[in-house]
Amino acid sequence: MSMTYYTLGNSGLRVSRLALGTMTFGTEWGWGADRETARAMFDAYVEAGGNFFDTADLYTGGTAETWLGEFVAERGLRDKAVIATKFTMNMDPGNPNAGGNGRKNIMRAVDASLKRLGTDYIDLYLMHVWDRLTPAEEVLRTLDDLVRAGKIRHIGLSDVPAWYAGRAQAVAELRGYEPISALQLEYSLTERTIEHEFVPFATRHGAGIMVWSPLASGLLSGKYRPTQTGNAGRLDGFRNT
Repeated sequence: MSMTYYTLGNSGLRVSRLALGTMTFGTEWGWGADRETARAMFDAYVEAGGNFFDTADLYTGGTAETWLGEFVAERGLRDKAVIATKFTMNMDPGNPNAGGNGRKNIMRAVDASLKRLGTDYIDLYLMHVWDRLTPAEEVLRTLDDLVRAGKIRHIGLSDVPAWYAGRAQAVAELRGYEPISALQLEYSLTERTIEHEFVPFATRHGAGIMVWSPLASGLLSGKYRPTQTGNAGRLDGFRNT
């Protein structure tokens, strides 16, 4: 099986059309894949020609990043692999500075992710969510510093309002910072709101769009089917209680 590759926005990164998400690598959350199953998914994806891996520091308490880094290293794929990971979430509730999008946390988070992934650089580093607090200027300046330091190659935003993405890109253009190369957003046949503002933004500014939940959390997978009586049985049950 051959994989088709695309440039990620206006960046020079060439990525496979399908990325391998690793949020289920690990069972720390009470569900997910054990190591053997995760490795089998990784191997199947690589053998199909995939080169784009998506993870985050929060996923399964860091196990997802650790396993991904180990799988990539064991097969000697670091130069071929495009690794995207994310920051924002707080894994240390007792420390208010261990989360959010401030400079202190970004600097902490990137070093922790590099250590878990067993690499000295991240291909695409994304802000996981908007924290409703940190100015875009602080985020973009910090990410640009990390690009200049060689710790990350490109930057992106995930789950932000369209106005924030516009603000961030304007700051990058005005101050000569690293531009936004990717947006990671929910999109499926049941969730199409990104078409109104985010798609035009991405087209205008050369940002690639990475889709999460393309099957609407399984709703479009075909595993949920209507009963022969529709909802009548459920309604009858409520009436009888």
